[in-house]
Amino acid sequence: MNTDYKSVDKYIKTFPENIQILLEKVRITITEKAPDAVESIAYGMPAYKTNGKPLVYFAGFNKHIGFYATPRGHVEFSNELSNYKQGKGSVQFPLDKPIPFDLIGRIVEFRVKENISKIKK
Repeated sequence: MNTDYKSVDKYIKTFPENIQILLEKVRITITEKAPDAVESIAYGMPAYKTNGKPLVYFAGFNKHIGFYATPRGHVEFSNELSNYKQGKGSVQFPLDKPIPFDLIGRIVEFRVKENISKIKK
């Protein structure tokens, strides 16, 4: 995995056009649900933080889009994510099936609330 990307725009541009469109939709979904999130590249992929804490990450692959919302973000939505290949804190949305943008948005909203609750303690 190339970790030299300087921006999310440059990262997305490295993919074929059909995948670029999906990655951009993931990006828009995240930024709509977390408008105050700081966007960057971390671990070679698009990364978002709120309140100085990691929010979510995503990555493009040849056959899927990886979405990373830390273990809590995935545990909270385990029933809805059960049809997808998963790892600890990660899920793979296959490119040959519709990407669940609504679900991604709800996970982001959950993570925003979770990060807010961490600063109130």
